[in-house]
Formats: sequence, structure tokens, C-alpha cells
Amino acid sequence: MLGAQFPGQGPGEALHRAVRSAEVAEEAGLDSVWLAEHHFVPYGTCPSAVTLAALLLGRTRRIRVGTAVSVLPTAHPVALGEQAALLHLTSGGRFTLGVGRGGPWVDLEVFGTGLAAYEQAFPESLDLLLRWLREPSVAADGERFSFREVPVVPRPSEALTETPGPEVVVACTSPASVRLAAERGLPMLLGMHVGDEEKAEMVALWRHCARTAGRPAEEIAGAAHVSAGVCQLADRRTDAAETLLKAMPGWLKQGLEAHVTVDGRARAMRDPYAYTELLCGLHPVGTPRLAVDRLAATSERTGISRFALLVEGSGDLAATEENLRRLGTEVLPQLR
Repeated sequence: MLGAQFPGQGPGEALHRAVRSAEVAEEAGLDSVWLAEHHFVPYGTCPSAVTLAALLLGRTRRIRVGTAVSVLPTAHPVALGEQAALLHLTSGGRFTLGVGRGGPWVDLEVFGTGLAAYEQAFPESLDLLLRWLREPSVAADGERFSFREVPVVPRPSEALTETPGPEVVVACTSPASVRLAAERGLPMLLGMHVGDEEKAEMVALWRHCARTAGRPAEEIAGAAHVSAGVCQLADRRTDAAETLLKAMPGWLKQGLEAHVTVDGRARAMRDPYAYTELLCGLHPVGTPRLAVDRLAATSERTGISRFALLVEGSGDLAATEENLRRLGTEVLPQLR
């Protein structure tokens, strides 16, 4: 859920759709809901994925809630670690912290972290975050963060769950980020803009880098990577695609054009209609049978068995609710 603001909508409507969709996802039997985070753009109206996660964890009882992603360069890793620990403890271990680099946006200027936080400091920030989630006390003596030793309160490892702390997932879009995640044994979140072949290559690279770094064999074999995609269900494939081709290009155009780079660098813009067509071709857009086949095929080709699927591509709450219910009743049982 991006809290996507489609043309003619306000941010309140977009956020209400996100909250209601999470409730319907639990009712429909889905396993998790993922929340995106954006600043100053209608592409996504949620500025704090951990804050919205807290609301949804309080409103639900079973479903997992994850951030996809919390943007680490605009946050202090200790502050984010404290929030993650809090949600992990109070939800009974239902929270997943997804982190990523984000982009070279004006956000870096507004929050005072600067371009270096995006270009150079992500590994240092990630390592400090992981230490906060795994150790009883932490000190820092790095280029970006330096402070005396302090106790970790609350300690996420004190939770009565099967894991010592919240799961951490890293958004990966390049070989460098794949290597970074692999060396730390962290599963990847792979974007919706790439197909099965590229995702399979990234998984293979992750496994190679993890082995080279000496990660345990069982950890490598059990890595629960996540594949992002789009899902729109209908009785005919043409109807599902038409729904997205009518709504998504307008949202993509206004949302992507609103991004402003922090240093004025030029950036290439995707054609919104062509990009929507690409997504319809890559992902489960069509009948429930087609969705089952495509998800199963992606899992077989890539080894990935977790999917974070954009279901709000119609821009309409009622249609999104129906999409979720069909996903839970007509697709998921066949995959399980």
C-alpha cells in the first residue's frame, strides 16, 4: 500500500484506502501488508511507514505489517531502531522493518541529512541499525555517527517470539545493494519494475555473496526474499488490464513528476502508459487462474515465495477491496 493519490483525490482519501485495505487483507486471509514511505509527492501520501504500521498493528490481530521501505538516509538509525523494537514487542513479533536508500530527492535537504547520507553513508547507517536491534548496548565511532555507549531500551530480543528481534529486509536495486544485504544475511525486497530473469540473477548473486561472506548454509537456503509486483483480478484478462491502464498512468504521471532532486541532477522519466503496460505484462494481472500461474512461475524461476503486490491500482476503494478478497479466496489457496 502506497497510499497512492490518484488525480482528483485528496491525501485523506488515499490514506483511508490504505488503512481499510489492510483490514480487508486480514479478513481475506493474506499473510502481510507492506507500507511504502514518500515525502512531498502524491505518488505516495504516507510520510512515515512505521507510524502507519503502528496504527495497523493496533487495528489487526493476525496479519504481519512491514515497511517497504523506511528510507534510512532521512532517518537516524537509532531512532528507527527504537521504533522497530517498540512495534516488535507490542505486536507480538508481527512487524517487519524494510529499509532502503530512497533517492537523491529534496528530502535529504529538508531533513538535514544531506546527499552524503544517500551516496555514501547507507552501509554505516544499516550496520548501526542492526547493532541496535541485536545488542544490549551500543556505541558508535563512525564517519557519520559517533556517540558514547548507551543501553538499548526497549531491547527487542526480550520479546516472547521465535526471533531475537524484528525481521529486517533491504530493498535492492543494484549489485552493490545485493552484496550489502547478502554480507549481512538480510533478505532482499526486489522491485516491481524488473522481471523474473533479473530477479533470479539477483537471488543468485545474493547467494554467492552470502557464501563468500561465510554466512551459514541454513540461513542462505532459508532466506525469505520478497518480490514486489502488481495484482489486478477480473474474470477476463483484458478487463483487469483495462482497469489499470485507465487509472495508473494518471497517478504515475503526477506522482513521478513531483519528485525533485536535491542537487538539480537530470533524471529520466518513464512513460506512464508504457510503464503500466510493462507491469501488466510482468505481474498477475488477469484472471485468478492466470495470477496463480504467474506467481507460481515467478517462484519457480527465482526461488522467491513472498510477494508484495500493489492492489490499489484502480484508485478506487471498493474495487481495491474486491481485488483483495478475490486474491485471498481465489488465488492464495491454490498457491498454498
